[in-house]
Parts: sequence; C-alpha cells; structure tokens
Amino acid sequence: MATRLDSVDVVLVGFGWTASILAQELTDAGLQVLALERGGFRDTIPDFAPTYIQDELRYAVRHEIFEEPARETLTFRNSTNEVALPMRHLGSFLPGTGVGGAGVHWNGQTWRFLPTDFKIRSHTEQRYGKKFIPDDMTIQDWGVTYEELEPYYDKFEYLCGISGQAGNIQGKIQAGGNPFEGARKRGYPNPPLKRSFATVKFDKAAQEAGFHSFPAPAANTSQPYKNPLGVQMGQCTYCGYCEWFGCGNYSKASPQTTILPVLLKKTGFSYRTGCEVTRVNLDSSGKQARSVTYVDRQGREFEQPAELVVLCAYTTHNVHLLLLSVIGKPYNPMTNEGVVGRNYAYQITSSVDVFLNDIVNPFMGAGSLGQAVDDFNGDNFDHGPHGFIGGGYIALWTTGGRPILQHQVPKDTPKWGSAWKKAMSENYLRSASIATHGSVMSYRGSYLDLDPTYRDAYGNPLLRLTFDFHDNEHKMSDFVTDKAAMIAKAMNPRSIHVKQRNGHYSIVPYQTTHNTGGAIMGDDPKTSVVNRYLQCWDVPNLFVMGACVFPQNAGYNPTGTVGALTYWAADAIRNKYLKQRGPLVQV
Repeated sequence: MATRLDSVDVVLVGFGWTASILAQELTDAGLQVLALERGGFRDTIPDFAPTYIQDELRYAVRHEIFEEPARETLTFRNSTNEVALPMRHLGSFLPGTGVGGAGVHWNGQTWRFLPTDFKIRSHTEQRYGKKFIPDDMTIQDWGVTYEELEPYYDKFEYLCGISGQAGNIQGKIQAGGNPFEGARKRGYPNPPLKRSFATVKFDKAAQEAGFHSFPAPAANTSQPYKNPLGVQMGQCTYCGYCEWFGCGNYSKASPQTTILPVLLKKTGFSYRTGCEVTRVNLDSSGKQARSVTYVDRQGREFEQPAELVVLCAYTTHNVHLLLLSVIGKPYNPMTNEGVVGRNYAYQITSSVDVFLNDIVNPFMGAGSLGQAVDDFNGDNFDHGPHGFIGGGYIALWTTGGRPILQHQVPKDTPKWGSAWKKAMSENYLRSASIATHGSVMSYRGSYLDLDPTYRDAYGNPLLRLTFDFHDNEHKMSDFVTDKAAMIAKAMNPRSIHVKQRNGHYSIVPYQTTHNTGGAIMGDDPKTSVVNRYLQCWDVPNLFVMGACVFPQNAGYNPTGTVGALTYWAADAIRNKYLKQRGPLVQV
C-alpha cells in the first residue's frame, strides 16, 4: 500500500533541462513545485571538478553518469516479424540519470530547426506533390510554427549563453553565419568559439567547394557570461572533455550552470532524488491526473498528489510511463490507429575521416567547437531530382582527441597489432573527421509499445522499440555523405576514408542520443498525444515535455528545440492554463 503524501501544485517527473526550466517559470508564477528524480543529486563541485571528471575510462567507456541497463532498459527489434531482446549494454544512445539529466553530459550543440521542418508534410506536398511522400511514411506538421517558437529559442539561447554567429537577423542575411536559418530577432549572446586548425581547413575547403560554411552554435561559452537569471558562467578552456562528461569550468550550459543556482534557493521549489515514478494515477473519470506513484531507494512506495503533472523524463521514459498509466490509446501499426508510441524516429549519421600532412592538435577541443555547412539540410535544396525527403548538416567537430576512443586510421589498416599501432602513431596528430547528421522521417512500422515478455524490477513490462532505417534515409545520407567527401578532398589530404551508414539500424554502436517521438504533438487528437502546447488531449492537467513530442526528427541536434518548446509550454501554462484550467485547444 502506497503512503499518500501532502499534495503540491505541480509535480515534475524527472529533473533535467525541461524540469529545471519549468520549475523556474512556475515558481515565478507562485506555484509550489516538486521534482522527482530517479537518479542522485550532483553539482559542478565536487562531482565535475577538473582532474576528476576528465577520466575517459570512467565516464566515456564505463558510462558512470548514464542510465544503468541492469536497472532500466528496453527491448529492441528492427521489425514486427522479429522477437525483441533486451538492450543489456548501452550502445546507440546514452540516456542520462541524476539531477541535470542528459544536460550534464551533452556536447552543447544547440541548433534551431528550420521553418519548413515544422510544416514538413504540408510543405512537401505543396512543393513536390502528395505522391512524393511514401505510403508508409507518417510525417506530419507540428501544430506550431518556427515564427511562434522564435522568441522561445531566443530565451533558451540567452539562458545558455550560446556562442555563435547569426546568419539571419530579422530577415537580413549576416556575413559569416548560416544563411539558411530562420529569421531571428537578434544575434547570439556570445561570439563564436576560437577555431581549431582543422575547422579552419574545413572552412576554406567548404567555400572552395561552393558551400556556405559557418561556426556551429555552441553551448560552450567563448567568454565570461552572466545569463538573464544572474548566473555567472566561465570561459571555455578547450579541455576536450564535454561529450559524456560534466563540465568543471562552469562553461558548458547545463541546469547546474544556468538555472539551479537560482532555483534551489526558492522556497516554492523542492526535489527528491532516488524516486522512480511508475504510474500517473487518474481520478474516477479518467480525465484528470490526481497523483503519481513512485518507489524510493528503500523500495517504499509513495503516492504524490498534485494539481498539475508534467512528464519531464527522457523520450523513452515519458512514453513508457504513458503506456503503463494507460493514458491515451496505444499505437497499433497494423491498423495505423492509436497515438501513444507512434512516430518514433532517430538520427542517421555518417563520416569521412581526413588524413592530412599538417598537425591539427585534436586534443584541444570543446563539445561544440565546429565548422558546419547547412546547404543540404531540411529543404534547403531541391529534392525533386533525388527522390528523398529530409537532409542533414555537414560539420567538422574538434571535440577533443581523447586517447581511448579516438582512433582514426586510414582505410584498410589492420584492426590490431603493430601495423595498427604504427598507423595510430602516424595519424593521431594529423587526422580529423567530417560528420554528417541527418534527419529521420517517421514510419508506420517505427514505434514504441510494451514488451509482452520482459519486465523490469517492479514487475512492469519493459518498453519495446521497433525501428529500422528506410530507403529514404539511406538515399539522403548517401547524398549528404558524398558532399562531405567533396569537402574532404578539397582539404588536400593524404587520403580520406568514407564511412557511409549502410544496412539495418543497430542498437550496439553509439550514434546519437537523439531519440524522438512516441508522444507526439499535433492539431488532431487522432494522430497526436499532446496539443500544440504539449498538453495531453485526454488528460488536460497532464503536460509532456521533451523530444518525445517531435512528430519526426529533423537534421539537427534536438536540445535547442526541446528548450524552446519547454519555454513555449511554460508560457501557455502560466498565461492560459492557470487562468482557466482545462483544454487549451478545443477539438
């Protein structure tokens, strides 16, 4: 029997980026807010202190600050005619756990989606015709536009102190920026990071190839910065330990470095760690959330009542909780009906390794220190002759040449032995890698549901992931990879090694932690879980945050859009929902 606790105004499930933003905004509105986090508390000092956090074996290889598959995992299969098996080791994606969530260990690559990304179906039909969209592709418009989200993108970028060069300010193209981006009202709060030698080589080669190169937007501060909340951030020292690590310099944006110093002092906010939420409980009508049930580290079960419930966990965990709580109709791929679990998507990546005569010093880096090309992202080019939808950016990142996992060697080098060691010695200081980062459309057969066989420690069915790459994504990725190879050849290398993404999707090698969909937003309750304000259609006092609301995935890292959507939803809760509690969109 669960112990029933005193009610609060708002309970947040998870305590990462989205929960931190919402807690700050809703406590400002005078609400009592409680965050429940399954992991532990952690902060810059002592947890991310320099000389302690810069441990590649501990964090990048042994995954100390990530989710533990022995405690929380899912099952996976490529198609419905296969039997799903549990993911027993982290691989393709690395969900975070603990206060700050994945915002602790991300690289800081902070993009805005293109205006056409938010209306991809209507735009594609208008430009290329309805028949251009494959029958099994279930892409849909978001129900919100770029223009509506622009002020909230701006708010998130200034919270994080993004370093970059704007490309389009109020419709006026800016030299040195991304000319394809949507119009923004002002530039980034900080100038771009200092360039590495490899990014300078890429920039010159990309321009010679006829493309538009620009410094990638970075949540690594290029100079000391105080954000609008009054939180002071430090200047990046280019230590090369951003990806999969916390930042000890206060220079990578995370909840710990941007919001928590203010939020944790508020009397209207509290949090509890070691709390695994297992259910959202509904009232007798089935139309209102009355509480959540969670289990603490001692195995004790509690019921936490709240007037408003917000799911702020990772993509897969939000969807899992909706399914376990029987909120919304589960998606059925056979009939293409139902909404919860629908339109799961991911990212497709490839790379071109470049072997140079020059010394490039790969160990000097930052998570978002890169030079990018956006000519082939979204609908920035004519797709008609190519027969695919979507695109991706091309970038050369200098994230840090950490010795265990960075081993770029020329094609046909042996996998081990003296010849491999010789190739490593000769190429470590003289190599770089150009990455492509592509969109993935949603399909009828790509979805999340409950596994019929495997269960977790609490006796609940595991989440089951059914997903594979489709011909559309392979065509697009090959096209963008060919363009990356053009840039690589223009860098005057000794040799290049093109690594295309071929075959079925595999959950084993790391690719990106950019899982999307399953609780998607839209303007029709028959095809979406939440409305344009991220409010659940079926349960109006339940909101759902994060990339799980994306109807399909664009060719960018998702965090910038997650942040913008969170501020958008927070504004709707404060200025619409609290004034008249109920559905914000009438069916």
